[in-house]
Amino acid sequence: MPLGRRDLLQGGGFAVLSAALPRFAQAQSADRSTSESPQGGADHTIRIGNGLLELAPDRIISTTTYNGQFPGPLLRFREGRQVVVDIYNDTDTPEQLHWHGQTVPVDVDGASEEGTPFIPAHGTRRITFTPGPSGLRFYHTHLTPGADLSGGQYGGQVGMVYIEPKNDPGRHDREVFLMLKEFQPALSRGGDMAMDFLAPATRVRALEEAGESAMRASLAKGMPHGFEVGYSLFSINGRMLGHGDPIRVKPGERVLFHIVNGSATEIRSLALLGHTFEVIALDGNPVPTPTKVPVLWLGTAERISAVVEMNHPGVWVMGDLADDDRTRGMGIVIEYAGKSGKPGWTKPAPFKWDYTRFGSSASNAQAPDETIDLTFTKNNAANQGFNEWRINDVAFSMDKMEPMFRLHQGKRYRLRMRNASDDIHPVHLHRHSFELTRLAGKSTAAIIKDVVMLGGYQEAEVDFVADNPGRTLFHCHQQLHMDFGFMALFDYA
Repeated sequence: MPLGRRDLLQGGGFAVLSAALPRFAQAQSADRSTSESPQGGADHTIRIGNGLLELAPDRIISTTTYNGQFPGPLLRFREGRQVVVDIYNDTDTPEQLHWHGQTVPVDVDGASEEGTPFIPAHGTRRITFTPGPSGLRFYHTHLTPGADLSGGQYGGQVGMVYIEPKNDPGRHDREVFLMLKEFQPALSRGGDMAMDFLAPATRVRALEEAGESAMRASLAKGMPHGFEVGYSLFSINGRMLGHGDPIRVKPGERVLFHIVNGSATEIRSLALLGHTFEVIALDGNPVPTPTKVPVLWLGTAERISAVVEMNHPGVWVMGDLADDDRTRGMGIVIEYAGKSGKPGWTKPAPFKWDYTRFGSSASNAQAPDETIDLTFTKNNAANQGFNEWRINDVAFSMDKMEPMFRLHQGKRYRLRMRNASDDIHPVHLHRHSFELTRLAGKSTAAIIKDVVMLGGYQEAEVDFVADNPGRTLFHCHQQLHMDFGFMALFDYA
């Protein structure tokens, strides 16, 4: 979202934020963490470094990237075929590289909360793993920058991964990969985006009463609204709308778009005048009911694979529904062969995003061995002006990092999540995938994901099998939320 949606803090207000900056943990020593070059060849090499990114001719920013580019290089793996990756950290800060959506071991996953060794400043780490599951995944930094909006996922450390399935029906003519990302973040007070695009819309009255009561009490004490983040610049594949090459298509082509929301904090939408998106996979996993929709919605870190049949010749904008975001760069031009002129854009009719439309209505869902209740709450502006987030009334501590839940290998667990805040939370489980079983009172089955948007004052249930031992991080993927308490650890041997 652009800065214009919120009242930004003025110069002197930022001075109070220094106390909120977290201490970066020191790099942990490990056999595969070294300041020297690894021996032997690697399948892929990733270099973390600072550089310039040209979003448009008059919009050049300094940020941290992978291999000097944004997005980072597209990595194509084969399902089940082991890979070796060398990661060089050319910065002054210890780093993590998280393999989002893959079932990798703890020492590879890229989260210090789980125990992954850091990539030392000006050092190197070699990792070896077997990619999986197949489909659209991605990789990104995994730090807790807190109030430092130059760190963590606010920068350019995001890249795409596509794991080739063993069997691919190939019902498309070609693939196009799109990374959605904002830049130039700044702090503001309050002003969350509307949630009226989510369906089902059922709210739990008890959660709403508790959340609204807590907010009223905080404001009555003279507390301001907690800090949020807004952005000035928006991009797809590192270029603002109108400043990159268009996607050139031919009539009749079936183009498979692989779309990643690489934002630190934002929910994104995409529409293309005169076309529909046939959603075939969510978070890289094929859906049981491929369905055509006029608009895509992606929470932070969500991915969608969708086929678009090119049957409406012209020059069009594929862009975000938010006018401010789109005009500031969140879009890309689709250009048919033989067509030219100014790209057209018309906002589509209102459309509700409902995960369950892609699922199965089968009622034979497997019963869990155990249900874990999780309630998410917000303490307004309670941490140096930032909202403090809690799971079951506990804010995660980077100093302690103790597991909240002890699991048993092989058992099926149901997470019953209850959101006692008015924010949307894109919740993510590391090193596992989960099945959506219930959303805002509506049952579903067979939708496999690793991030799901939980609406304000709503409930959701997801199931997963404890089949990848070790510490496993559960958190909201909104950077401010996870940095200020919204994380928990599961652990099992």
